[in-house]
Amino acid sequence: MAAQASVTPEIPDKLYFRIGEVAKLAGIKPYVLRFWESEFPALGPKKSGTGHRLYRRKDVELVLEIKRLLYEKRFTIEGARKVLESKPKREPVKQPPPRRQGELFTGTASFYQDLRRELQEIMSILEDE
Repeated sequence: MAAQASVTPEIPDKLYFRIGEVAKLAGIKPYVLRFWESEFPALGPKKSGTGHRLYRRKDVELVLEIKRLLYEKRFTIEGARKVLESKPKREPVKQPPPRRQGELFTGTASFYQDLRRELQEIMSILEDE
């Protein structure tokens, strides 16, 4: 029996997904997702005001990774948990330091001079017509 390479489903561009949507994307049953929540601490969807589970994109990606580890790589739950825990965390994107107000306008004088010159050229063209 030949091993099939899995195709990662395209995750729609949404903020939140309900459990049924995630289950359908991953090709598993909702009760499996609820079980995985108890086994994988990183998988923790938020709850809506009505108690519905709301998965973020990173949660959906994690579900797909868990499925890959368990179903394709044939890891045990404990083994998959260890693999996920050993993965390095993504570092947050470093923001440039805030600029001071005076720095926001440096170099803009030449921009406005060029803009004014171009507008005057346009006005002279329009006057000639």
